[in-house]
Amino acid sequence: MAETLVLIPGLACTARLFEPQIAALSTGRTIVVADNTQGDSIPAMASRLLSDVPGTFALAGLSMGGYVAMEVMRQAPDRVERLALLDTSARPDTPEASQDRKRLMALADAGRFEEIHSALWPRLVHPDHRSDQALQDVLLGMMRETGAGAYIRQQRAIMARSDSRPSLPGIEIPTLVLVGEGDSITPPEIAREIAEMIEWASLVVVPEAGHMSTLEQPERVTQALQLWLDRN
Repeated sequence: MAETLVLIPGLACTARLFEPQIAALSTGRTIVVADNTQGDSIPAMASRLLSDVPGTFALAGLSMGGYVAMEVMRQAPDRVERLALLDTSARPDTPEASQDRKRLMALADAGRFEEIHSALWPRLVHPDHRSDQALQDVLLGMMRETGAGAYIRQQRAIMARSDSRPSLPGIEIPTLVLVGEGDSITPPEIAREIAEMIEWASLVVVPEAGHMSTLEQPERVTQALQLWLDRN
């Protein structure tokens, strides 16, 4: 039976976030991209994933997708054969971050959804990629596809997420922790904290990548994922 790999996108992201990896890793395995647009909490998103995907699987999530992946590990650890946490954090939201989210949600609620992209773009990518119009178009396209309603639900879920740090030492499967070296949203020290709390974790810091590492450095991220999938 072919291995199943479940990919969980981040906030306002779709399957396009993992497009290069899906193309490279699909041979010999089934790839499923989780739908995070319906649930109004991280536990609800994790529960939906577990209902949608049968059996056991490898699980990889980026940013908000990492929050969902860690919740899956709490709800059904026996279903996950290996875990990858990309550009994410195990910490709960800070009051400052929640205030910023509320400001962005207010823009979406007021019909000014696309202004959010302009506000976030400089923080999402490595400084070397801020002039990359093609990359910017992909991120804006994913945001439009997600829609304002789902974006607001996702932000509320993120603000209410649990502190995942207490559960990390209980993870006993091959785990990849990956982060862009220029990630200003979940920086390398946050990734290092996760990796140090999981016994079987390996840490990969991707050069010349920010928070959108899968799209900024697709070949390097794909190589790291392939090594993780091949790891015994």
